[in-house]
Amino acid sequence: MAVSDRTGVDNGADVGVNTNMAARLPLREKRVVDEGRFADIAIWQLTDPVPASGHCFKYRLAFVVEEVCVLRFDNEAGKGDHKHIGKKEMPYAFTTVEQLVTGFWDAIGAWSQR
Repeated sequence: MAVSDRTGVDNGADVGVNTNMAARLPLREKRVVDEGRFADIAIWQLTDPVPASGHCFKYRLAFVVEEVCVLRFDNEAGKGDHKHIGKKEMPYAFTTVEQLVTGFWDAIGAWSQR
């Protein structure tokens, strides 16, 4: 399947971390959920707040089905905390890392029940 044929939230753009900030990676996990489905979680703790987020965590949590990212929580610079469900992007109210991870797994459960 060609990249241009894929649907979902993965538009081929990479999500990165500002390399001029000191960062520690307290959580990095790739977990197979089912055949053709996996979750990829990366959360960095920075020394300075992430622009537009107001906290010191940079994160990307993605759920991929058949090579297409169908669910993603992230806080890329300039956009702040938000999530993608299918093609929809909406704000996400970040409170704690624990709640972020719990909310992500809950969203995977809800997506899988569709």
